[in-house]
Amino acid sequence: MMSYNTKNYTEQGGEKTVIGGELVIEEGAKVTGLPVLENQPASTAATVEDLVADFNALLTKLKATGLMVEDTP
Repeated sequence: MMSYNTKNYTEQGGEKTVIGGELVIEEGAKVTGLPVLENQPASTAATVEDLVADFNALLTKLKATGLMVEDTP
């Protein structure tokens, strides 16, 4: 007797879908509902200090949208 466990499934009620395999998004497909990150303009920093400020601004935006874990105190 052979049994099979699927890697990708939607739980009963449809509230949760689990992707345990590979998710392929074909060209032309559209994904909605993901957080959108505020634009981070290209750095024009002339000093290391200014570059650090630009980089930290990017980190702040990533954390605010949930794309990066917040710092732990």
